[in-house]
Amino acid sequence: MTGISQARPAIWMLLTLLSWSAALAPSAHAQRRSPPRNVVLILSDDHRHDFLGFMPAAPDWLQTPSLDRMARGGAHVLNAFVTTSLCSPSRASILTGRYAHRHGVVDNTSPVPAGTAFFPQRLQKAGYRTAYVGKWHMGEAEAGDEPRPGFDHWISFPGQGVYQDPTLNTNGVRGRAKGYTTDVLTDSALAWLERRDAARPFFLYLSHKATHAEFIPPERYRGRYAGARIPYPPTMANTERNYRGKPRWVREQRYGWHGVDYAYHGDLDFDTFYRRYAETLLALDEGVGRVLDYLERSGLSKSTLVLYLSDNGFSLGEHGLIDKRHAYEESIRIPMLAWAPGYIPPGSTVRQLVRNIDVAPTIMALAGVDRSPDMDGRSVLAALRGEPDDEPVELLYEYYWEYAFPHTPTVFALRGPRYKYIYYHGVWDQNELYDLETDSLEQHNLIEVPAFQERAWAMRDRLFDRLEQTGGMRIPLRRGDWQAAERKEHQ
Repeated sequence: MTGISQARPAIWMLLTLLSWSAALAPSAHAQRRSPPRNVVLILSDDHRHDFLGFMPAAPDWLQTPSLDRMARGGAHVLNAFVTTSLCSPSRASILTGRYAHRHGVVDNTSPVPAGTAFFPQRLQKAGYRTAYVGKWHMGEAEAGDEPRPGFDHWISFPGQGVYQDPTLNTNGVRGRAKGYTTDVLTDSALAWLERRDAARPFFLYLSHKATHAEFIPPERYRGRYAGARIPYPPTMANTERNYRGKPRWVREQRYGWHGVDYAYHGDLDFDTFYRRYAETLLALDEGVGRVLDYLERSGLSKSTLVLYLSDNGFSLGEHGLIDKRHAYEESIRIPMLAWAPGYIPPGSTVRQLVRNIDVAPTIMALAGVDRSPDMDGRSVLAALRGEPDDEPVELLYEYYWEYAFPHTPTVFALRGPRYKYIYYHGVWDQNELYDLETDSLEQHNLIEVPAFQERAWAMRDRLFDRLEQTGGMRIPLRRGDWQAAERKEHQ
């Protein structure tokens, strides 16, 4: 008893010290540093959501070490989507936080309406230095490379650009650069970072051409995947089972410009197309790694958020299709990674649905700038940090028929956590309803199943309610001057 009694004061003293230490020690949340003041937004083109080395569905030979590094050191947004799966409308949505039917850039030829505000203009007013480097691609009727509002430093090129030796407009002066375009753009972005005004926060928008068709990898990576086994998707086979319940236009497109059996009007071999897509991604991934290396080497990683995403997804044979535009998962889902050491939990996964229209409000929230009242998106900064954010979100998707590519109709869709409803406008064809939980490949259209009629009509009503509430009930009509096949014939 004496030994126990003598030990008791020592034990109580130890317990007291431990409780004081716990009370005084900062929580895991408090240990996170204050929000980064700088942002680097890296945008790729047509990068599939599952073409990341760490993704289970990626080909087992695919290599993306830098993007994998971002995921290990930051957050992977598992359910990231675009509201329009087409280059120009999506890029305008990222810059405005608005749906395509509201910002007006409804296809790749529509110019940006006069007076359109981009969120970097708000950052400038808040004291940020801003830079745009890379593909702009909004309005082919315009030269498309002139400096735009919101950016103190500007480097761009007209339209889709080229993969080798691009002609760049640098702050209003045009000149030809030597080298592979992905490398040239990365070099230009790093050069601006090195000479930035260190006394002010910065926003850098690095917008790549890669991985847009037609895919041309640099010489150092050409042939890297030659002979690699192509994992053909189950829905690629031309069978009655695969096309049961599918709209007619999907089957017909198999033999058109964006179909696997006559891709680019027979100009492309699917296996080569697939491998070159992956080889072109290698240079893009390498460029991402160079940006991360610089931020760590310079100490800027402690005060910078790097956000990586693509402007849309890309089909590689699913349902017999290539390209994007349609509302199937491969087209509307995108990769999204957020990296900010000490601020965003490393190796975390964000499962909340995040849209491209949420990018602008999120960056503005990080910068302490009030969200513009005319934005359709919302900040998902809390979700990126691993904090609760339970607001339910259904994705409103829209794509408008193009004269240049008339084989895809106008598409509207509502995509929720489990079900997706797809509505086609202006064609006499089959609408679609999928249970993504039990049918992730979208093989079984439930639109005519009696047990799902009520759900289909309810989702249709919510789709049109959303369009009405946001002014999206008017279908845009644009002048058409060329079609893909005609342009090909004149090359």
